[in-house]
Amino acid sequence: MKEVIFVVEGAPEGGFTARALGVSIFTEADNLPDLHEKTRDAVRCHFDEDRRPKVIRLHFVHEEVIAV
Repeated sequence: MKEVIFVVEGAPEGGFTARALGVSIFTEADNLPDLHEKTRDAVRCHFDEDRRPKVIRLHFVHEEVIAV
């Protein structure tokens, strides 16, 4: 695996949640710098060093509701 992709959403109580696609990794953080560190840590814990992806991609999902 060359990269792991996380889908990042705003948490209802504030901050962010991040769920990896294709692997069972989930993390949450209060702010963006904390999210970067927590996703790195989660990937380090999940993969052995020789199989660890070199890139972590964060895909931010932003939902907006517009009244008609």
